[in-house]
Amino acid sequence: MSVFDDGTVLGLLRLLIVVLSLFLIGVGIRTAVTRQVPPLWLRFARPGRTARTQPVRIGGGVALVGASLLLQQVPFLIQMPHALAGTLLMVALALVITAMGWLLLRRD
Repeated sequence: MSVFDDGTVLGLLRLLIVVLSLFLIGVGIRTAVTRQVPPLWLRFARPGRTARTQPVRIGGGVALVGASLLLQQVPFLIQMPHALAGTLLMVALALVITAMGWLLLRRD
């Protein structure tokens, strides 16, 4: 069993999602640690003044979503028992719920 057993396009899409999730984790952690929202986000999103002052909240949420995306793809890229794959998918769902709670409840 390999990454490309389901088809080349689906395998490439999964690898693209992994790269995107690693990028989201990196940007989220960088935003939370440096407490500076990337200028590119400010140019395209045009958040209000309150959103600009909450980089830890935004960065943490982005990093949690990236981690969830990464965990969703692991069972499809690495051969593992069905029970472990189901557990990883449940952990990914818990991370998405945690990210939503982080973004809604965290106040900076």
